[in-house]
Amino acid sequence: MAVLWLVLLAGLSMFLLGLFVWVIIQHLLTVEIPSTLKHPIKLRFLHCMFLYLLNLGNILEKLRICALPRFFQFVQYLMPIKKDPNVLATDTHFGTVPVRLLKPKEVSSKLRRGIIFYHGGGAMVGSLDTYHGLGSFLAHETDSLVLLVGYRKLPDYHHPVLFNDCLNATIYFLKNLEIFGVDSSQVVLCGDSIGGWAVGSIAQVLTSIPNLPRIQTQVLICPVLHLINFQLPSYHQSKNVPFLTRDILFLCMCKYLAIDISWKDAMLTGAIIPLVKWKKYRKWLSYENIPRRFWSRDTQPEVLGPFNETAYLETKQIWSAEVSPLLADDRIIAQLPKTFLVTFEHDILRDDALLYKKRLEDQGVPVSWYHVEDGFHGCINLFDNQLFSFPCSMKTVNALVSYIKDM
Repeated sequence: MAVLWLVLLAGLSMFLLGLFVWVIIQHLLTVEIPSTLKHPIKLRFLHCMFLYLLNLGNILEKLRICALPRFFQFVQYLMPIKKDPNVLATDTHFGTVPVRLLKPKEVSSKLRRGIIFYHGGGAMVGSLDTYHGLGSFLAHETDSLVLLVGYRKLPDYHHPVLFNDCLNATIYFLKNLEIFGVDSSQVVLCGDSIGGWAVGSIAQVLTSIPNLPRIQTQVLICPVLHLINFQLPSYHQSKNVPFLTRDILFLCMCKYLAIDISWKDAMLTGAIIPLVKWKKYRKWLSYENIPRRFWSRDTQPEVLGPFNETAYLETKQIWSAEVSPLLADDRIIAQLPKTFLVTFEHDILRDDALLYKKRLEDQGVPVSWYHVEDGFHGCINLFDNQLFSFPCSMKTVNALVSYIKDM
């Protein structure tokens, strides 16, 4: 029996080692590290670790042992939480939605600013714990009460659960600001990645709900704001840049919206876009709305593939403003609060924010924009990791704090 266990252990070790070697080869063959990114060796190491977990999770999912999102969530559960001794953390629920309230321990003689934060993670990963450090930093540095919303995620929950959880938690918080010691004239909606999408969608919905305190400002950090035009420059320039490659984007997007991944090519080529819709929305979705300095030398005219009606019907939910906030009517856009947009040069989602910036400005909404030339998707959440932090991480959080304090 002992010999059998030794054989199994040796076999497992060889498998894990072989998988790691395959991941390194996969990384070297497919991943692009732009020359302007700082600490490329560090980024390569982190991405190899990410790919290792992704491949291992995919194997476990195919063997029906554990779903990929659940495997990632288990791994992140093992990671330690960095607690700030100057910040008080309180876990509770708003209805069925788990939330965490973070505020400075020092007693304030006046009502504080309130920051409602929706975390990133592609609806697969990310949690109250993984964003605890960023939430604590914002609470301490801006003297605010930060509400982290722990929405439900994959694999058990699909759209619109994430949206509904964030919306319901936000409405409850806005109705009870005085109880939480928050100034109703100083409420900020803030989100990272898919959390930035939640900010964009929820801010639009809130414009039509009466008798709620008005949001003072919305902060969108590298948000995904549409799922329609994948021929934008950033989708070509950064399709293989860690951590959000085009393949990972489609994996998360299709799982969350319950779209079969087999429609990926039709979405990439624009075969899901009816000509009548393209004529209507091109003025908002075309790369012509993006400053020319972000175009690459090989930027090609947007050409739609042959229309595939079946693909369109299978993916038509992407045309709702709830899923693609960039498509909201002008009258809704015009009612939005002042906005702070954060973009990263080497981020596949960079151009989503740039398109939204133009839409907001065209409707007279005040927009502040912070662009990180050496930034990449997900770098903000590494700011407090001494070993794996990057200059762009600290630049981003410092810009965020500076903007909030100066509002």
